Amino acid sequence: MTALPLLLLAVLFITAAIAGIVGPWRQQAAFAVALAGAGGAFALAVAGLVVVLTDGTIIHELGGWPPPIGIEYVLDPLASYMTLVITGIGLITLIFPTRAGFDATPPRRMPLYPLVLLLLAGLLGVVMAGDLFNLFGFLEIYAIATYALIGLGGARATFAAFRYLIFGTLGSMLYLLGVGFLYLTTGSLNMTDVAAQLTGIADSPTVAAAFALIVIGLALKMALFPLHVWLPEAHSFAPPAVAALLAAVQVKAAAYALVRILLSVAPPELLDGAVTATSAVGWFGAAGIVFGSVMAILQRDFKRMLAYSTVAQLGFIGLGIGLANEQGLTGALLHVLNHAVMKSALFLVAGSILAQTGIREIPRFAGLARRMPLTMFAAALAAASMVGVPPTAGFWSKFYLLWGSVEAGNWAFVVIIMASTLLTAGYFVRVFQQVMTFDPAEEAVANAVEPAPQYLAPVAVLGAGVVVIGLGNFAIVSGVLEPVTAALLPL
Repeated sequence: MTALPLLLLAVLFITAAIAGIVGPWRQQAAFAVALAGAGGAFALAVAGLVVVLTDGTIIHELGGWPPPIGIEYVLDPLASYMTLVITGIGLITLIFPTRAGFDATPPRRMPLYPLVLLLLAGLLGVVMAGDLFNLFGFLEIYAIATYALIGLGGARATFAAFRYLIFGTLGSMLYLLGVGFLYLTTGSLNMTDVAAQLTGIADSPTVAAAFALIVIGLALKMALFPLHVWLPEAHSFAPPAVAALLAAVQVKAAAYALVRILLSVAPPELLDGAVTATSAVGWFGAAGIVFGSVMAILQRDFKRMLAYSTVAQLGFIGLGIGLANEQGLTGALLHVLNHAVMKSALFLVAGSILAQTGIREIPRFAGLARRMPLTMFAAALAAASMVGVPPTAGFWSKFYLLWGSVEAGNWAFVVIIMASTLLTAGYFVRVFQQVMTFDPAEEAVANAVEPAPQYLAPVAVLGAGVVVIGLGNFAIVSGVLEPVTAALLPL
């Protein structure tokens, strides 16, 4: 089982290559290969989580070369949790119809499936990398796939992809420069070895500069406020399934890397004090919650509203990282899963609405609940979870974040989390006020019908998921997240 991390990557890379070869010949064959690759990776991720929780961390030394010289892949409780989230959302998104989900017609669809598989492989590589430079390589793999996938949305999406390319490259440069400083200081790139060598030299200006650069670079990749400027355009104009992947899992990989490096690699001495990297991440996250929620309220375009909502939801993850206590980190990691499920559901709902009506603007949604009741019911479940209505998944994220804020004595965070519930309710009430209007005002809505099962099934699974995850919250926290927080946080 020590080869499991490498097997996860191999399945996705090999199927990406096969899909790229057969795609120009027959798109259905490429789709079947992509589905097999994503499904195989998901099955391996499930097996990996079970093995890790039962037998402990899996470490694979590539080529038999031990660290710090060799490259190491690590599947511990946190990494196995993230692999399950990434592969699960990737599989569900691929099942959603290609024409509506990826806005792809046959000539443009040729590279689609290899790109999705490369995106998933890059994300898994970031999660399992035990080496700082190897992590950088996988950051670039998923970024390159992302730029191309965003561009499938048309001319405005191409501009958004170019804008993201600029900011993504800047984030990568800053991260790599920080890693270079650490290498000059320690002579190593292996995370465990670097952490051991940094003990006792945390007061070095070079080390402080290295972690500052790494944090800023990853915050750009994560779209943490105020470094979020590329995200609204990219998520608004990308095809719905691409936006679902970006919001649900792509930005979470950088958040994972931030957690891993700050809490596993950075020396504890560097994180003590009034102003630290973790506290800065927390305060910027709190500001992002307010900014993203207010901007979401001001939007008329449904996908753009969801994009700004993502800025706010990423703020919750940043706030939990900033708390750096057991309950706060639990809330942040739980929100990685919860937001992945509820936001991907909402973006796929947006894709279904576009496929049936061609409408994006919220004021034109009148009567949709009557024409597409099952789709709108799934959307209502996801929205309720975003607001934090018990017993849905989103309630428990906010519960743990509130608990962590109270434990830390940070009453400003308590107020912001509570206010966010009202702000989130504000922009979703506006949507459902239109949706629940009895008579359609638009001919396109009046002629709409419930989408076909291939549209409805992924949305229904995700809508039901927010309830199932909420009800199973204690099992997830006690079985998966408690071992994670125990390993990451100092005693």
